[in-house]
Amino acid sequence: MSVNIMLFNIINHNVKRYACHLNTLQNFRNLRPARCLILKRNCSSAAKVNETPIERIRNFCIIAHVDHGKSTLADRLLEMTGAIQTNSGAQILDKLQVEKERGITVKAQTASLKYTHKGVEYLLNLIDTPGHVDFSSEVYRSLAACQGVILLVDANDGVQAQTVANFYLAFEKNLPMIPIINKIDLKNANPDRVLKQLNTLFEIESDDVLKISAKNGTNCEAVLEAIIERIPPPPVLRNEPFRALIFDSWYNKYKGTVSLIYVQQGKVSVGDSISSCHTGKTYEVKSLSFLRPEEEEVKALYAGQVGALKCNMKSLKEAHIGDTFRLKDSTVQPLPGFKVAKSMVFAGIYPIDQSQFTELRSALEKLILNDNAVTVVEESSPALGQGWRLGFLGLLHMEVFVQRLEQEYGAEPILSSPGVTYKAKVFGTKSIEKYKGEEFYFSNPLEFPNPVNVTEFYEPIVRGTIITPAEYLGGIMTLCSEKRGIEESTKYIDNQRMMLQYIFPLNEIIMDFHGSLKSVSSGYASFDYEDCGYQESNIVKMNVLLNGNPVEELSSIVHASNAVVKAKALCLKLLNNIPKQQYHISIQAAVGAKILSRENLPCLRKDVTAKLYGGDVTRKKKLLAQQASGKKKLRMIGNISIPRETYIKILQR
Repeated sequence: MSVNIMLFNIINHNVKRYACHLNTLQNFRNLRPARCLILKRNCSSAAKVNETPIERIRNFCIIAHVDHGKSTLADRLLEMTGAIQTNSGAQILDKLQVEKERGITVKAQTASLKYTHKGVEYLLNLIDTPGHVDFSSEVYRSLAACQGVILLVDANDGVQAQTVANFYLAFEKNLPMIPIINKIDLKNANPDRVLKQLNTLFEIESDDVLKISAKNGTNCEAVLEAIIERIPPPPVLRNEPFRALIFDSWYNKYKGTVSLIYVQQGKVSVGDSISSCHTGKTYEVKSLSFLRPEEEEVKALYAGQVGALKCNMKSLKEAHIGDTFRLKDSTVQPLPGFKVAKSMVFAGIYPIDQSQFTELRSALEKLILNDNAVTVVEESSPALGQGWRLGFLGLLHMEVFVQRLEQEYGAEPILSSPGVTYKAKVFGTKSIEKYKGEEFYFSNPLEFPNPVNVTEFYEPIVRGTIITPAEYLGGIMTLCSEKRGIEESTKYIDNQRMMLQYIFPLNEIIMDFHGSLKSVSSGYASFDYEDCGYQESNIVKMNVLLNGNPVEELSSIVHASNAVVKAKALCLKLLNNIPKQQYHISIQAAVGAKILSRENLPCLRKDVTAKLYGGDVTRKKKLLAQQASGKKKLRMIGNISIPRETYIKILQR
């Protein structure tokens, strides 16, 4: 009986298991058609995008001054086209931590959007660009892949310096513009005043200007309609051999080097063999994708489209910005490239301790792969050890780079004070024969050539544009004069605002000019500059002498007119940071044989008369005389030991 009950339980259990499997299988069969339908829709959607006719493609970018709402407008466009969900977060395209903390865009980002207008689906390729002057090269190379731009202006602040600079970047390329006044919902917004500024500076008619609030989404639908109507489709050919422009690239530790390309003619498919016109190297296309803003892989990219291309590139150094990709064995001509970003500010980076040199080098190599505007040269300092001299586009670029180095890689570097690159015409001698008849460029004071062998020195200059309320004109002109600025033009934008243009030496404005300008103008003035080459200058090398012995690591390059002021400041700084020795130290700053400033660091004194408890005064005088004689002898033969921490305090920004 017990055996029969046991068999019945086993059979009943198996029947239930079988029924459960049947239900699961039936559920899977019921879900399978829906799943296949979803996959089919996705595949057909990707195929539909690939087959988008040229006349339905629009490539554009958003340009503006800092904090005028570019990224906010990009968010609204992403939401209205269904690329992201509504209220999914602020500044979706600002992906870096430093961008979120500072509230600025430092890296141009691309997104391909689908938008239906009057029953026709369009492909919109959006590029969100930075607004700060230090990242103007990002704007310049983004324009190479666009056929139009959105010029965004704040309804409260009006036209700013970088607005003017970005306008002329697009104007030189003859790109159609959609002028937009943003933030009309602000309490102090004055769109009518901004309309007059746009007309005065750029001759833009008020009827062509859209008024929106990107934050609230007010009238943003009109922006999409204007993009369709005012920006032309790309002038491309799909029946010609493949040719594409590389206008951006980055490094992903999982996927390797990624190139952002604008296909100018033909098409490229996964598996094709392509070659670089610049290096001649051949690669196999591993994957292609649209950025929506997340990657969506496709099988092919057609002329007029913008997408990400991954191939077997071993390093980002092979992906040259402005290079042309073509099919292997193709004979097409390279596309006209654009100028490479030019480093303007240079600074030394060293590890806190030389034991961390390898870790810092690894972090630098990885970060530079994602920021190809930085130039790197190894250098060595007797005071700080092995390090690198890095070139940046500007002071903010340098600060962002170092902040990313600390946040993303956990590095703790020492950053020296920034400087610029000077130029000298050197005539030949035996010691500098390699520079005979050539121009010698240098940014490090240790490389400063002997003035005896130099005919002319040159320093880099820039054209600065300042837009300010008229009431602050006097203070700003005084500040510009102190920075050796030469006035070039002054123009009234309206009854309240003015635009000034000055020629500045770059070395005078990279450190504290922007902060001083904001202080003088109560924060209302804006500043932008552009490179203007070199001009002849009277620069000198200022040496630091400790007890008559030069300390090369503390030398600097200054203009002769500012040498005395900077010499006094440097000597005072050394006086407060050099630890006292057993003997007297004289701190001097000199140009050549001329001493410009001097400070005296007193010695550590031991109370040699403390053991005396009376007696004749001659005993006290004798002990003091012996002490003075000993310290005099020690000063003659003693080496001044400056701790590494002191060098860091003096050289660090």
